[in-house]
This record gives sequence, structure tokens and C-alpha cells, in this order.
Amino acid sequence: MSARKKKPVVKESMPEFRTEDEERDFWAEHDVVDYFDWEKSVSGSFPALKPSTQTISLRLPKALLEELKTLANERDVPYQSLLKVFLAERVARERGRKRSRAKADV
Repeated sequence: MSARKKKPVVKESMPEFRTEDEERDFWAEHDVVDYFDWEKSVSGSFPALKPSTQTISLRLPKALLEELKTLANERDVPYQSLLKVFLAERVARERGRKRSRAKADV
């Protein structure tokens, strides 16, 4: 991978656009990296982003659901949130087992 030579960001090096079409045409022909001042860049932060979720219907035995609600109540969290934590932990553990088995087979 070759290092790109940065153009200095100077008012004259960046054209003024009279219309969006003019700007669109310019960027179709040029790379933004050539006009970007890396010295002034800052890392982005998106703390409000949430992972996409999908609603599902899940049938559980009443006794299991009551146990889950009891555990959630003891932890002062909603039972659906606790269920997601339990599922995520189990999936991670199962994935870890598969990786361990794959390494053992090599």
C-alpha cells in the first residue's frame, strides 16, 4: 500500500462551488483524501447508536418464564434484558467451544 501524498489545504486549492451539480461533478473526478487535512481530523464518536433489533415470538414454559422474571427482579433489570444477556453469554460460550475444537483438530 503506497502512502498518498497530501495536498496542503489552502483556500486556493479547494474550489468554490456555485451549485450542487458543480460540486457533484468535481467530486466525481477528484478524491476527497487529496483535499482532507489529516492534521485537523478528529475521531468520531456515536454513543447514541444502538444495534438493530428484530422482534420475535418465543414460547417458554410458564415455570421458566417465572424463574427468569424472579432472577431479573433480584437484579433490578427487565426480564427481557436479562434473557438477552443470558443468550449472548451462551452464544459466546458455544462459539468459544467451536474455536477450541477447531484449534485442537489442527
